[in-house]
Amino acid sequence: MPEPLAIYVHDHLAGSAFAIDLLESLRDHHSTGALSELASSLLVQIKRDREVLESIADRVGKGTPHVKEAVAWAAEKVSRFKLSHDDSRGLGTFQALESLALGILGKLALWRVLAVVACNDDRLRGVDFQMLIARAQQQHSQVEESRLALASQVLEAPGPKK
Repeated sequence: MPEPLAIYVHDHLAGSAFAIDLLESLRDHHSTGALSELASSLLVQIKRDREVLESIADRVGKGTPHVKEAVAWAAEKVSRFKLSHDDSRGLGTFQALESLALGILGKLALWRVLAVVACNDDRLRGVDFQMLIARAQQQHSQVEESRLALASQVLEAPGPKK
């Protein structure tokens, strides 16, 4: 039976696969402009974060079977479909950004927990969790800025304002 730390790390690996696929979809859907640049930049960073997480996963052992990664894959495919059938107001893009923002907050929580656990677990030593925490905070800030900029365009009711 896998230990709790291995399960926890592998759960986050599944989430990172979803984020990478979603960023690729955003980048491809918005082939030019600020959203394409943001998605491309975040894609590089999140792939680096995933490499760190894969290294940690190798150290802590196997998690649960790949069911969670399959679920993340299916969720990404649904998101990709929704994004490709986006209405003119951009609701699919808005929801993709919101999913990314929430996922990045989850990754931030992961790095903070692993930093604490690393104090008593040699398998986690040598990882610069403070740098990873700072990078996650910056990533969240960037995504949140784009999400909020799109919010009024997407969510305001059409017609006269009261």
